[in-house]
Amino acid sequence: MKIFLATANADDVAWGAAHGMLDGVLTSPRLLADASDGDARAHLAELCRLVQRPIFACTQSVDAAGSYRDGRELAKISDQIVVQLPLVEDTLGAMRRLHAEGIRVASTLVFNPAQALLAVRAGASAVVVFVDQLDACGQDGVGVIREIRAAFDACDAECDVLAANPQSPSQFGACGVAGADIAALAIDRCRSLLVHPLTDRGVDQFLGDVAHLRRSWPTV
Repeated sequence: MKIFLATANADDVAWGAAHGMLDGVLTSPRLLADASDGDARAHLAELCRLVQRPIFACTQSVDAAGSYRDGRELAKISDQIVVQLPLVEDTLGAMRRLHAEGIRVASTLVFNPAQALLAVRAGASAVVVFVDQLDACGQDGVGVIREIRAAFDACDAECDVLAANPQSPSQFGACGVAGADIAALAIDRCRSLLVHPLTDRGVDQFLGDVAHLRRSWPTV
């Protein structure tokens, strides 16, 4: 399972790249607004220069003409850009047109297998499923990931399942077991994947053993 950082912060992206924990970046309009100082297009271009990985970026419109126009403009920034469009009736035609023109598109705000299959028909190369939002409304986010994966496998759909915002290391792992191709996490959640109390205890023991070894090690 690939790891994307859910961020638009350049420092976060640099950290992920430096530590080998970055296969791509999942942005949102809010994340870009907070990180870009008013020029979202230039900021996306900077992220593309910073790391040679896919950068998911949302259109600013949800109507047919506007989302198509936005998608074409986003695609001009870099070949790394994957245009995200929310899955609503008005964006389906825009997704098909962008896909037909060779622009990679992803369908976001997908919450069940039916929506996911419609996204595939419209040309999506990935569906973005917010597992935290599903859990918040009483549904099983990991279970939905599993259902979408099964639906894709049943019809040989060539489309990635992106599990967005798993809330714990155990849920992150469960998304992988359920068949997610990608998990997207905020940087603090990504760092938490490294943490376990037994790891901390083991490191303390390791350092104690090393100190004991050094005391007994003959000096040259």
